[in-house]
Amino acid sequence: MTEVSSRAIRKWNRAAPFMSSNERSEEIRYGAYKRDVFRKATGSTLLVAVGTGADLKYFPAGIELTGIDFAPRMLHFARERTSECASPVKLIEADVTHLEFEDASFDTVATSCTFCSVPDPLAGLREVHRVLKPDGRLLMFEHVRPGIAWLGLMMDLMNPLARWVGPEVNRRTVDTVRVAGFRITREFNVFLDMVKLLEAEKG
Repeated sequence: MTEVSSRAIRKWNRAAPFMSSNERSEEIRYGAYKRDVFRKATGSTLLVAVGTGADLKYFPAGIELTGIDFAPRMLHFARERTSECASPVKLIEADVTHLEFEDASFDTVATSCTFCSVPDPLAGLREVHRVLKPDGRLLMFEHVRPGIAWLGLMMDLMNPLARWVGPEVNRRTVDTVRVAGFRITREFNVFLDMVKLLEAEKG
């Protein structure tokens, strides 16, 4: 596995203020869907790529939430949002492809538009698989490459520019989740088949 590059860290540090200022429109479009999936978190929960902390409010009371991000400026904004979570929150600077947690550390792992941004998504999902307990659950809100032929081709053509300034737009995340060893128990299309809710268990 390759550690996250300094270039990727700089990119997401630059993006943090824009993401923070764009939270309201994101909440209006997708807030109800995120709450629907993240309310299912139980026990010790890992939020991968906490970003600016905008999703902390969707998690329930009664859990122990750890949020990680490899971009320090994202964590700076997230620290200002921890009071919005109904449960205690610990924030750690960390790369999902090189987690320092022991095997089977978490009851739940959650992601929110994460694996369109992780430089090595398969490595990251394998680490998620490792730190999740055998009966744990993976909860995901993700942007993926659409299956509609013309739209998927358009995302392929747009991707070189998109990944320069932000996330990749043609990741086949559903397939990668399966390759990493998970069994998908729910797949719900939020917008076409580009934005999805996924729930999965260790295979």
